[in-house]
Amino acid sequence: MPNEPTLALPTLSSLNVSPETLGKYSVDAAEVSNKWVQSFNSVFRSPNATPADVVSLFEPNGWWRDILALTWDFRSFHGHDRIAKFIGDRILSGVAGLKDVTVASGEGMTPVFLKPAPDLAWVQFFITLSTSSGTGTGVVRVVPRIDSASSGITWKAFALLTTLTELEGHPEQIGQLRNPLPNHGFWPSNREQELEFRDREPAVVVVGAGQSGLDVAARLKVLGVDTLVVEKHIAPGAQWSNRYEALCLHDPVWYDHMPYVPFPKSWPVFTPAPKLAKWLAAYAESMELNIWTSSTVTSARYDEEKKIWEVKVLRGTEKEERIVKPRHVVFALGLGSGVPVMPAVDGMDKFKGKIVHSAGHGTARDYIGKKALVVGACTSAHDIAHDFYHYGVDVTMFQRSSTYVMSQKNGWPILFRGTYEENGPPTEVADLLTASLPFHVAKLMASKAVSKIAEADSKLLQDLESVGFRTNMGIEGSGFAFLASTKAGGYYIDVGASQLIIDKKIKMLSSTNLSHFTENSAVFEDGRELQCDVVVFATGFGDGRGPIKTIIGPEQGEKLVKIWGLDEEGETNSAWRGSGVENLYVMVGNLMKCRFHSMHIALQIKATEEGLWDGTRYSERL
Repeated sequence: MPNEPTLALPTLSSLNVSPETLGKYSVDAAEVSNKWVQSFNSVFRSPNATPADVVSLFEPNGWWRDILALTWDFRSFHGHDRIAKFIGDRILSGVAGLKDVTVASGEGMTPVFLKPAPDLAWVQFFITLSTSSGTGTGVVRVVPRIDSASSGITWKAFALLTTLTELEGHPEQIGQLRNPLPNHGFWPSNREQELEFRDREPAVVVVGAGQSGLDVAARLKVLGVDTLVVEKHIAPGAQWSNRYEALCLHDPVWYDHMPYVPFPKSWPVFTPAPKLAKWLAAYAESMELNIWTSSTVTSARYDEEKKIWEVKVLRGTEKEERIVKPRHVVFALGLGSGVPVMPAVDGMDKFKGKIVHSAGHGTARDYIGKKALVVGACTSAHDIAHDFYHYGVDVTMFQRSSTYVMSQKNGWPILFRGTYEENGPPTEVADLLTASLPFHVAKLMASKAVSKIAEADSKLLQDLESVGFRTNMGIEGSGFAFLASTKAGGYYIDVGASQLIIDKKIKMLSSTNLSHFTENSAVFEDGRELQCDVVVFATGFGDGRGPIKTIIGPEQGEKLVKIWGLDEEGETNSAWRGSGVENLYVMVGNLMKCRFHSMHIALQIKATEEGLWDGTRYSERL
């Protein structure tokens, strides 16, 4: 077994460097980055190099995260032993074909010396790399140590990200490489011919035309991969207009841009769902994506010998059955992609009012003058309760377990300063920075930020607790981001509902359980009884594999790896990477995740299509 490294940040004290000592040195970030890259190239190119030689450039507690570039998987290696094994297996063996690493330049990529906390300091810089499969980019953070021999500073890598961005010989057809003709050779008069797929089979079928499906279809389009998107709603993005009326993104616009077509500079900071629905429809049109709307995939069966899917689709309002035979299928799911979780409570059948899951809730306008109970205390519950209050409905929120709450105005600037903000770096650079710290490291860094946020939000949190709303600090004090990554819920980014709870305009019930329903009330285990006309269960969704299994059948369905949540290395279980079923991918996430990881799904598919990759991953799961 490898020696287990310590999960900790590289504090100056752990490096035996005092802030005062470090302050005596003038740190030239460009010089530090160039010297480290030169040392790395010199070592790994040496014909006699050993894994130990390469890992000598890393802290014993260091990390190397790779996304496709050297592993064709999502991997995070922690500590000298694991990094050394990876280097031996993939780099020094020549399997990954690593050729060259250089310091990158460009907007937002200037090497910089940072002190993200009083006891943390590192030089951060970007790199480019080339392999036998393509080119990539990455981010390196090197930390200081005092060289006992020279009394100078040496710099060792604490965190290194490498990620594939372009395939050899197959760049995206954008910018100066754009196709001079529309639709890759289809003139507008032939657009219907392109869309029909009567004379050819699509290489890829994408199920779903929300942001996840549109992002991956757009990525595939500019890579020249013929793609068909199948959407059950009447228009791309329509699922956003079919959700509850009050739905609005709690992430700011800088976080939510889509590939190739960013939101206009006049776009509101927080996007209302109906506005987003219209934008997604316009995006699909502007990118000339091939989409069958009002269509449903009823089954998909995989021929393992021929490596072909047979996908049955009921197309359009007339439900014409079409069979298409792509080589790849992408299930493009939203965060609420599974079956809605509706707890079974005694007396539901006796209740004369309406009981509905948040997925089926429309507008609070239908309940003006009535009484509502919202079961749940995370994002959807707050939005729906806020909407009820807005329309004058007497609304009570029932909190079953504690919730992480962060005010948007205080939390976002602390968490994302230097990335997703007005006048921040290019979105592609912000995405790399966000991905550059492995989950376990990012969680430790987030804990520092969450403490600052809690201090700034102290009055808000105290006032919430005073009215019975229970709060927490997230998983191990890491706030909302890792609740989103592991549970796809459990938090609320406050944009106004918290103050309504504090002011008792949204009433609160907590510290009990729901016992049963009567004809016109909900009764709780502590004896409290609440008269209500409508009950909305904002209680989340089940395993997203359920709908996929229904389509692909039990034999392939049993192979599916859990989609959401994280593996031991801190990587998402199967979203964006190997799903467990050959040539089947799952595209899921918020707008930021979909923007970034749609590139990775598209690269995997294109590499397979062009014979640049045989599907073998360097994976712990194999």
